[in-house]
Amino acid sequence: MTSTGLVAAGAPPRTAAVPEHAVTGYWQNFDNGATVQKLKDVPDAYDIIAVSFAEATSVPGGLDFHLDPAVGYASADAFKADIRAKQAAGKSVIISVGGEKGAVSVSDDASAKNFADSLGRLMDVYGFDGVDIDLENGLDSTYMTKALKAVHAQHSDIVVTMAPQTIDMQSPQNEYFRTALNIKDFLTVVTTQYYNSGSMNGCDGKVYSQGTVDFLTSLACVQLEGGLAPSQVVIGVPASSRAAGGGYAPPSVVNAALDCLTQGKNCGSFKPSKIYPGLRGAMAWSTNWDAANGGAFAGQVGAHVHGLP
Repeated sequence: MTSTGLVAAGAPPRTAAVPEHAVTGYWQNFDNGATVQKLKDVPDAYDIIAVSFAEATSVPGGLDFHLDPAVGYASADAFKADIRAKQAAGKSVIISVGGEKGAVSVSDDASAKNFADSLGRLMDVYGFDGVDIDLENGLDSTYMTKALKAVHAQHSDIVVTMAPQTIDMQSPQNEYFRTALNIKDFLTVVTTQYYNSGSMNGCDGKVYSQGTVDFLTSLACVQLEGGLAPSQVVIGVPASSRAAGGGYAPPSVVNAALDCLTQGKNCGSFKPSKIYPGLRGAMAWSTNWDAANGGAFAGQVGAHVHGLP
């Protein structure tokens, strides 16, 4: 470990490129009634696997990660071996920070440094390809930007994803949106959670109900017209009706939204003013809930994303 705490000698290379059209899935390091999986059980349809979640430490901004015994790994080495196997298959395995109950706070220079240093250590220890920012209890764009830029300076090939709630991406002035734009030069994707939100305003100013094609397309349009590249925009949905409190969209609806945004077909009443062929793809919460739902997301949405022109 160097004095910065970010790079360790012999750290595994993290060079897997995310495909032009990609599927992201969250892997649960806990048992909440969904199918319990090991990483090796995650279907090949998932190109980015976000390990959920890193935990806050007693140090402000600090992160740590511990395997939940409920997942069934005999050792951390077995988990690391599964990470390497996924990477050898061309997948990116990242560590997600936050979640619904996450309490990580990055609000000043000291906590930004602690976040960057501890994230760098987790990347080195486990071989993670990068990080997912899923902070659902507030985010400071100034200091999160500093933290992520510090990590990127040490790991130039880092995969960085963000999973804001729908309300967090309604305007480029929101802290989450602002952070995404601040790191646009190395941001991989934003996988907005298009669920658990109720009805929201689309980019045309009209109100749309969650779980519909119009909701997915009109809200993605806000980001597409607000400064993010199409390759940085991902449609995030629950993998089953049990995976969220509301907003489940079946695979047929997700696929129609992808077609509408990328090709201008299968739209609902909202039709974007232009098409975005480079739209990155879709995200599922979670691979575990997908397994509990018969693998419908991986099988149907995964195939559709990878078949996009």
